[in-house]
Amino acid sequence: MSETALSVQDLRIELTSGEAVVEGVSFSLAPGRVLGLVGESGSGKTTTALALLGYTRPGVRVVGGTISVAGQAVTGRRESAVRTLRGRLVSYVPQDPASALNPSVRVGDQIGHMVRTHAPERDVDTEVTRALELVQLPTSTTFRRRFPHQLSGGQQQRVAIAAALVCRPSVAVLDEPTTGLDVVTQSRLLAELEPLRRELKLAIVYVSHDLAVVASIADEIAVMYAGRVVEQGPAATVLREPRHPYTRGLLTSVPDPHEPRHLRSIPGVAVGVGERPAGCAFAPRCPQRTAICETEAPPLEPVGDTRHVACFEWSRTPSLSVEARVPGALIGRETAPLLEVERLRAEHKGRDGTVLAACDVSFAVAGGECVALVGESGSGKTTIARCVAGLHPPADGRILLDGAPLAPLAGRRALAARRRIQIVFQNPNDSLNPRHRVAEAIARPARVLRGLSRRQADDEVRTLLERVRLPGRLAQRFPGELSGGERQRVAIARALAAAPDLIVCDEITSALDVSVQAAVLEVLEALRAQLGLALLFITHDLGVVASVADRVLVLDRGFVCEEGAVGPLLEAPDHEYTQRLVAAAPTLRA
Repeated sequence: MSETALSVQDLRIELTSGEAVVEGVSFSLAPGRVLGLVGESGSGKTTTALALLGYTRPGVRVVGGTISVAGQAVTGRRESAVRTLRGRLVSYVPQDPASALNPSVRVGDQIGHMVRTHAPERDVDTEVTRALELVQLPTSTTFRRRFPHQLSGGQQQRVAIAAALVCRPSVAVLDEPTTGLDVVTQSRLLAELEPLRRELKLAIVYVSHDLAVVASIADEIAVMYAGRVVEQGPAATVLREPRHPYTRGLLTSVPDPHEPRHLRSIPGVAVGVGERPAGCAFAPRCPQRTAICETEAPPLEPVGDTRHVACFEWSRTPSLSVEARVPGALIGRETAPLLEVERLRAEHKGRDGTVLAACDVSFAVAGGECVALVGESGSGKTTIARCVAGLHPPADGRILLDGAPLAPLAGRRALAARRRIQIVFQNPNDSLNPRHRVAEAIARPARVLRGLSRRQADDEVRTLLERVRLPGRLAQRFPGELSGGERQRVAIARALAAAPDLIVCDEITSALDVSVQAAVLEVLEALRAQLGLALLFITHDLGVVASVADRVLVLDRGFVCEEGAVGPLLEAPDHEYTQRLVAAAPTLRA
């Protein structure tokens, strides 16, 4: 086996118009090692990752540099030749397995197809069995005959990993493979990667914006910004003592479940392709910039024996510091409940019977308070949120707003009640009208629910876009022209446009970069302080809970198994299920 599993030298990727997407990227990876490729949306990390497979999106092309896997060149080959390398030498695990797996093909056949295509000399049944065993999935005929929709999210992701590894490649590219998974499933999946890389001598490029997850798995880290690597080195060193101000900014944006802290986002907005300045691309957002930063791009140079940094002023980068957060500081002791949920029972009815989603759930949310509902997928937290928002009728129990019972469905509630409770959904693709421009999406609730004039609503659009860290020019774009993180921030701005008393946040930060997540949480914290805004926060991210919530309810299969103030509960949980959640939560301390 080659001593170097992956080598990338001076990679340059451009749009067909000539604008650079990725510039001067170089790194190498030994067998059995994991490289964490991190950065915000638009940093070029996924474009770089796809190039490792010899693939570029339409309108993008590799124009310079070299990529080789296990000693074989990937660049400079025809597409037909590169296809023979995919799956056999280098493989890919996508972010969303539900869209990557063919819904009409049984999972066993999908894994077997990889063997028949890339390793026809091997026995298909033996290799499929071995791949399923590697990712700890059943090898029975019954399981193999299932379709993707019959599996959980974690099982779908493990099937995708099995398909990627069945031909025993030298390198696997994992593109945000745990995004959207609950912490227990995520922890289990990450734990399964360790024996895989050890047994197969598998080199892994792990693409993610979640530094806490990267901290738990990576040996080395390469931080990308605006198409360039700005810091690179051993994971433990980079996470403990960042030298580039951008790396430090990312780390101060990361929540930690074991240490409630005030998050500090990076000022400004990441520059896009075609918007990059002549000098350092990070200079407009950098507190350490000098005159040379605005005219010259700093090269990636060695700092010590194992670190490389692209910054003229790296020696001035401050040490990491944490500002502790005191949960409950925004709530008065005598504050009356704004929202009360009493003995709520919720069900889902289908052809196969009735499924219990929530049972005997009771809690209250005071004005200005943030109450978090946490649990694994299927715990009932989203169904409870939909009941509060009037999108799912409870089977039993009551929901009260300022002591007055609310109708089960939003359509039967008074206009004022609908305005006072807003919801932001996990997936903005499903909640934003693709034919409405951003400005119209945000302005409509301001006009309909608050009675603002068109001019007043237009002014509100500009204010709200600024609050959620989006440039004003996006107001005239359609949702399809935005990134996933931008679409989610538009959805948050739309909820704020109604001037609500309570926002139900259903996994609203799960698709956001850590710096954008921190900015959104900062906005919500400020709105709580200024307006007394209350939050019902549904999430599987205990780090976010520690950074935003005052109280937390832990749900297991529809029942509340533990509740209390966020600090004591996360520090010393009583219930076995809560202990398991806390133990599985990723942390930078890894």
